[in-house]
Amino acid sequence: MPIPTYDALMLPVLRLCADKTWVMRDLIARVADDLHLTEAERAEQVPSGGESLITSRVHWAKTYLKQAKLLEQPKRGIVTITERGRSILQRNPSKIDNTFLSQFSEFTTFLHKSAPRTGGGTKPAFVPEIEPTTTTPEEQITIASAALTEALRDALLARVLEASPAFFEKLIIDLLLAMGYGGSQADAADQLGRTGDGGVDGVIREDQLGLDRVYLQAKRYQPGNIVGSEMVQAFIGALVGKGAQKGVLITTSTFSKPALNAASQSGGLRLVLIGGEELTRLMIRFNVGVRVARTVDIKRIDLDYFGDEETE
Repeated sequence: MPIPTYDALMLPVLRLCADKTWVMRDLIARVADDLHLTEAERAEQVPSGGESLITSRVHWAKTYLKQAKLLEQPKRGIVTITERGRSILQRNPSKIDNTFLSQFSEFTTFLHKSAPRTGGGTKPAFVPEIEPTTTTPEEQITIASAALTEALRDALLARVLEASPAFFEKLIIDLLLAMGYGGSQADAADQLGRTGDGGVDGVIREDQLGLDRVYLQAKRYQPGNIVGSEMVQAFIGALVGKGAQKGVLITTSTFSKPALNAASQSGGLRLVLIGGEELTRLMIRFNVGVRVARTVDIKRIDLDYFGDEETE
């Protein structure tokens, strides 16, 4: 039988998760069993290879249900239903798809983040079901790519939160090196290894020659644990005490408005705040903790090649 689309799998996945907490590989196997897939169908790969089609579609169904807060992942590889998910099942819906999930603000926020910006800088509403008559193939690729990126950012942040403090420190080192800071890995590691020094977690070179230094503080907080102005002001005080001019405060969470105001009013100091969203954007931009899974070449007519023909 044809493997159902990811949205067709949303309701079956949610119902299965109402019964128990699942390990993702077991959930995928159960969905395949319920669909009575043959061995050949279970082995069918996505076009880019590297993953089975049923695995990909169950994962996407889980991702969209999670964005709507119907499912949650208390830790990597584990998925369970939320109270919201149970309340939805009590309504006995005939199907769950992107249109159904759009009733939840968290899901529409996710979709709007995935939508490409227009020339005016605003974000159009995301079109969950792409209509070939209203969107060009290139627009469809852009929308799909943005949705993939948003899901990747969500997965990256979850992995960072699960990592050990030592790994988080290494991640920050790798990211700053990828961005052009720190000189060598040995130099960066030597500096950032000295944690807890008077309110500063580490120091890194701003350039290859070490002509200037940037002081760092990194806080691995859960998303709901917002960094307040007190922490920012304490970091500013530590920078002043060291005679520093530049500082970066990185967190996996977010900053409160007073914290942002405190950073913007730090006098002669140049203080940059990097929250969880910006951290994952930078990781993707500079290929830290991610790799290219597939490259798609879009080709157009080479007008220069045909230029001579047109002038004859």
